[in-house]
Amino acid sequence: MKAVRFHRYGDIDVLGVEDVAPRPLGPEDVMVRVRAAGINPGEAKIRTGALHDVFPATFPSGQGSDLAGTVTSIGADVTGWAPGDEVIGWSWERSSHAEYVVVPAGQLVRKPDPLPWAAAGALYVAGCTAHAAVEAVDPQAGENVVVSGATGGVGSFAVQLLRLRRARVFAIASSRHRDWLASQGATLVEYGDGLAERLRGAVESDGAGTVDAFLDFHGGDDPRTALALGVPPHRINTLDYAAAKALGTRAQGSVQGTSTQVLGALAEAAASGRIEVPISRTFPLAEVRAAFAHLEHDHPLGKVVLLP
Repeated sequence: MKAVRFHRYGDIDVLGVEDVAPRPLGPEDVMVRVRAAGINPGEAKIRTGALHDVFPATFPSGQGSDLAGTVTSIGADVTGWAPGDEVIGWSWERSSHAEYVVVPAGQLVRKPDPLPWAAAGALYVAGCTAHAAVEAVDPQAGENVVVSGATGGVGSFAVQLLRLRRARVFAIASSRHRDWLASQGATLVEYGDGLAERLRGAVESDGAGTVDAFLDFHGGDDPRTALALGVPPHRINTLDYAAAKALGTRAQGSVQGTSTQVLGALAEAAASGRIEVPISRTFPLAEVRAAFAHLEHDHPLGKVVLLP
């Protein structure tokens, strides 16, 4: 099969698509023909070596966690799945950016019929991370929640999950995405110097009082901005784990959000139209370098997805 591989840390030029053999099928495993697989900023950081101390790569390294596709074969002890079943799931072996992937049967849920393949393949990492982050700050109806990185893969899910909880959302993002944020009932606050003052002004002008919770999917100074706004540390969640440790904030992400129950609920919400899965662009597997260039340099709205 064709699969993405890289043999050393580096920029997108280290990525290639090679002929490799799928992992052998264990008794509790399922082989899936991958129809769609989202890509994520964390994968880019692993590839560059920026996360070597936390998530070291073993070379040659595969890539990819998100997946959606069709079951082709099952292990001897697997029940509940059969060839032809359409599924959504995840790999913890950096292996889903490929034509086929082998994963434990317990890491799959059924794909709802109305859900397009690209959306299905974009759900796992971003959706489960957003779910965990929202749960961490426990937003209540009518509360004011700031989301930084609000139009990225994770942020675009978080904005919508907050809307479903009837929170007021103040979205830190580029003005390029003003219309989409408005469609979600979120108030845009642009990045740049004086961010804390703009946020405070936006909340006050809306008659909403003070900021109750803060979700950071951008990093940098944003967790400190949240503290400067008077948000209690236990109601700040960031994916910057070093900042969380230093500042005493929460740092709930994909690990805490990962379960078939959460993924299945996200799939049903997307299939029913209660949440949208914004897809910026899709790319064939052979264009994996272009896909990551788009993700890393264009800061697109929503998800970028490979279609093997």
